[in-house]
Amino acid sequence: MKRNVIEIDQDRCIGCGLCTKACHQGAIQLIDGKAQLITDSYCDGLGMCLPNCPVDAIQLVEKETAAFDESRKDFALKGAGSCAGSQAKSFVPLNSLAKKSETTKASPASQLGQWPVQLHLMNANAPFLQGANLLIAADCTAYAYADFHQTFLKGRVALIGCPKLDDTGAYLQKLTDIFRQNDISSVTVVRMSVPCCGGLPRTVKQAIAQSGAIIPYAEVTITPEGERL
Repeated sequence: MKRNVIEIDQDRCIGCGLCTKACHQGAIQLIDGKAQLITDSYCDGLGMCLPNCPVDAIQLVEKETAAFDESRKDFALKGAGSCAGSQAKSFVPLNSLAKKSETTKASPASQLGQWPVQLHLMNANAPFLQGANLLIAADCTAYAYADFHQTFLKGRVALIGCPKLDDTGAYLQKLTDIFRQNDISSVTVVRMSVPCCGGLPRTVKQAIAQSGAIIPYAEVTITPEGERL
């Protein structure tokens, strides 16, 4: 039958994920950092996702395709939609919103200003990466160093990972893309002193070299006891 369905321009899509949240049919998913229509039959053709795209990458097109699958109506609202946990977003750190009070001093506020933080979930085209001061930290460092938020995270975009447990090959490609596609202002790597953590700075340096970018680089080592070397 001939009807309207959405079409997503992959070149214009920045992978913000706003359309996946707007689609009640769960017809759109982020795949390899880009929004994609799973199948035409999941799209009701109403275009509710269009106003949510900040770069006008989505349009309605009329074409011969399968009928809308009525079982998908409000599918995402029933809890079966795409995972919102990997959608890129930035926000104001809690310390900027907190009142200067004794309570605030007793309970330091988070300095995190973006999501996600896991490197393997990060979209290389996420808007907050442009011109960012990057903090690339081993997973364990935030647990070992007591003042991690104030010392390292404040004013930076955080990317975390584990060079021992994760695929460093995937890290290398993702970081190369990030360095190549964004005008990164600086890179600070925070690693643990244990030998297995040495793969993180090596991967970051290799990615910078492969990207061809010239980026100020700093490296900090933390011991399991919480000391800064």
